[in-house]
Amino acid sequence: MQRGDIAPDFTLPDDTGEPRTLSEFLATGPVVLFFYPAALSGGCTQESCHFRDLAGEFRQFGAHRIGISPDAVSKQSEFSRAHGFDYPLLSDVDGAVAKQFGAWRRFLPLHARRRTFVIDTDRRILEVVKSELKFDVHADQALAVLREQASRAG
Repeated sequence: MQRGDIAPDFTLPDDTGEPRTLSEFLATGPVVLFFYPAALSGGCTQESCHFRDLAGEFRQFGAHRIGISPDAVSKQSEFSRAHGFDYPLLSDVDGAVAKQFGAWRRFLPLHARRRTFVIDTDRRILEVVKSELKFDVHADQALAVLREQASRAG
């Protein structure tokens, strides 16, 4: 998936086991969907906490933050509880959604690529952030895109 593409709709369980659908989130605002390789790992914790810490800024744009990894619901739940995340973590165990978004790799142990997709309410991808090692850049660049989009609309 690239900028300008239409994001596929999908349904996955969140960290409480509840099925969540992309289109349901998009009905009330843009979505910042970030794929990460492994819950509770150092880099993924830093990235996810940065998304958490910028909650107020994302809220200004009505944007939903959604984390997604191949971890099981139970591990996502543990990860969310350990760090007090105020957004859902989705469990994509077989990588079906990651594959649709081009965020899947074949080798173990880390199947998911670190990718962030800023998705407008019409499912159009506004930006793709690709950085495996700069963990904070994902939330920062997503906010920059949302700011730019808001200034064009305003």
